[in-house]
Amino acid sequence: MWKTLKPYVLVASVALNAAFVAIWLAHAASTGATASEPPDKGGVWCPLHRQLDVTAEQWAVIEPRLIAFQKSVGQLRRQIDDMRAEVIEMLADETTDLDAIRARQDDINAVRQTIQAKMVDHLLAEKDTLAPDQRERFFKLLRDRTACGTQGPPMSGGACRKAER
Repeated sequence: MWKTLKPYVLVASVALNAAFVAIWLAHAASTGATASEPPDKGGVWCPLHRQLDVTAEQWAVIEPRLIAFQKSVGQLRRQIDDMRAEVIEMLADETTDLDAIRARQDDINAVRQTIQAKMVDHLLAEKDTLAPDQRERFFKLLRDRTACGTQGPPMSGGACRKAER
């Protein structure tokens, strides 16, 4: 059963991670603006939400949720980074314990699933907060920004292909 589900789980994992990266990049792409800096354009410091022209009322709902989401997912990403470092150390050891490595990989995948679940919840909450025209632009931006998903085998250096729409 796992063999038949594995491709679907992999595709879902890549898609959700791409969505997470797109939102993170949208936030990081700002010109150094953060929640602690003076906001511009009506108090909206997030470039994605500025692009969507969210209202002050929408931003009052979105901002606390966005900050909590970023903090929560940031902690989980650091946890994954730490576990990846552990796997590298396990691989580098003179004696390789394949069972321990696979167990740590399972731990990493469990945290990734947690991130993906948080991402889905966050996107659904965003969707509910936005007006229909904003929703349409929001998902178009996500689609455009995630057009550079993983291409080819891992560590292949595959080039990014633009989404064909």
